[in-house]
Amino acid sequence: MSLLQIAEPNQSAQPHQHRFGLGIDLGTTRSLVAVVRSGKAQVLEAGVSTDTLLPSVVYYPSSGAPLVGFEALSHLANDPKNTIISAKRFMGRSQDDIKFSHPYDLSGSADAMPAFVTAQGEVSPVEVSARILSALEKRAASALPIDSIEGAVITVPAYFDEAQRQATKDAAAAAGINVLRLLNEPTAAAVAYGLDKPKDAADSEHYYLIYDLGGGTFDVSILKLTDGVFEVLATGGNSALGGDDIDRLLTNWLIKQLDITPNEVSLHDKSILAQQAKEYKQALTEDEQVDIDIVVNEQNYKGVLTRTDLLSIVEPVSRRTLSVCEQVLRDAKLSMQDLDEVILVGGSTRMPAIQQVVETFFGQKPLSRLNPDEVVALGAAQTAHQLVNGDSDNNLLLLDVTPLSLGLETMGGLVEVLIPRNTPIPVKKRQVFTTYQDGQTGMVVHVVQGERETVENCRSLGRFELYGIPPMKAGFARIEVTFSIDANGQLTVSAQETTTKTESQIEIKPTYGLSDAQKEQLLTAGFEHAQEDKQARSLIETKVEAEREVLALESALTDFKTLLDAEDEQRLVAQMQALKTALETNDLALIEAEQAKLKPYSDAFAALIMNQSVKNSMAGTSAQDW
Repeated sequence: MSLLQIAEPNQSAQPHQHRFGLGIDLGTTRSLVAVVRSGKAQVLEAGVSTDTLLPSVVYYPSSGAPLVGFEALSHLANDPKNTIISAKRFMGRSQDDIKFSHPYDLSGSADAMPAFVTAQGEVSPVEVSARILSALEKRAASALPIDSIEGAVITVPAYFDEAQRQATKDAAAAAGINVLRLLNEPTAAAVAYGLDKPKDAADSEHYYLIYDLGGGTFDVSILKLTDGVFEVLATGGNSALGGDDIDRLLTNWLIKQLDITPNEVSLHDKSILAQQAKEYKQALTEDEQVDIDIVVNEQNYKGVLTRTDLLSIVEPVSRRTLSVCEQVLRDAKLSMQDLDEVILVGGSTRMPAIQQVVETFFGQKPLSRLNPDEVVALGAAQTAHQLVNGDSDNNLLLLDVTPLSLGLETMGGLVEVLIPRNTPIPVKKRQVFTTYQDGQTGMVVHVVQGERETVENCRSLGRFELYGIPPMKAGFARIEVTFSIDANGQLTVSAQETTTKTESQIEIKPTYGLSDAQKEQLLTAGFEHAQEDKQARSLIETKVEAEREVLALESALTDFKTLLDAEDEQRLVAQMQALKTALETNDLALIEAEQAKLKPYSDAFAALIMNQSVKNSMAGTSAQDW
């Protein structure tokens, strides 16, 4: 007798298998975990509360174990220095990069990721994030069968660079979580919304803009769906812009109503005001206006805050987000009319003020039918389920992109781009390079990131050395350099000499990320300095080419000097010296003129060498041999 496997309608066809992949949204202000159970993605609630959102807060008391979540949040007003909030803003960033306001004492060098000085000693942002991730994992473990969790898909802002992504993976490792994949938050939102199933099936191409304004980060991505392939056309954002900034603006507005400055308010009062500001902001989601009652420095203020007031207060934040939207549309070469949908993601998009700004800017009502706090975690859970269980019913292919161009340094300090920005990942690109000098047996591979033509205007990511190149004439060696980015955005660079197969490689793991100013500069400088960079590159390339020609001629004179008579040799050497003198200047026209004068002499010398080589190769043979 055969047995039939029976499953309930719309539930898993394999109920006996318990392999779960978690979807974790590690947020700046609040975090949550989701999982696919019985074929449906759902956010897991806390064991002692029906609230699915875990405050991204860790409190370090003078004695006892650190507290996480709601318990930690209760200490924020009385002990702000030991209550770490928004640790995500510090992830993968150097102390020099941290320009935003915060109440913490930081330790460490200026060019490294700082540590928070707490009552329990120095604590890194990675350690803080690890405790939050551990709390989420424990929440999931209590809700799922024992030993059934295979790993997690953790979401990150699309504009997180390599350092910030690596810091996130380090935090997961510290929490004992197996990272199945890091997934960009906008892409996760697209999965949750089911944008792979457009209403208009006749149209094979659809474009979606994901506007993701969370507690501390802002991301915008444009996705293109074509025949089941989800491609991120362009992405941009700000890893230090979000609801925290709105709360800060509103707090300062409240202080201003008392005719005092923020510097005159104690840290304790600011913490209380910030909490009140958040409550007023949330109340305006449902109400047109809210009554205000605050006390600062023993001064009392009562008044009314309206949605119109809030719209004006948040204008600096909304303006900056729309500026990023404009840039991303330009990068994707699309207009607002090309967008099928604008999707709102992130808790801060609950605000009617933000919804109004977005609707006015894009000329269409944005999509927000799913809980903006949960949508990212739900999409991550669906992706995790697919990775763990090999869900063949989900044919969606996700193609994220690398946000900045990646390349290496070549002679003259120029950048040779191997992977342009907004290239879909995972990706692997190869390019062959050669040696510059005769007998060169080693080389330094310098990996850089940015949009400018010269290394000095880009960011250095790392260097490694390749030795064992066979000594040969300049230009004859073949060095194959490979740039590889995996699905998590991890960059590996390798170099191999093709004759001996000598190889060296490096995994790019920088210790800190880019500041907001650096990110903006890297993205816009390429446009602003396009003509200047083009001229600079032309000059450098011409000088490098001329220098190589002089080196080659000097090497040839050493070996074939006897082929020239005294007069021809004198002319050739004199013109070589004239070119060398021109190379000491930055006069492109002069260098090109002297190079043109040298060409007839170098061509004639090359012809003599070629004839000599042919004679030598033909010596001792007869016509019958051919």
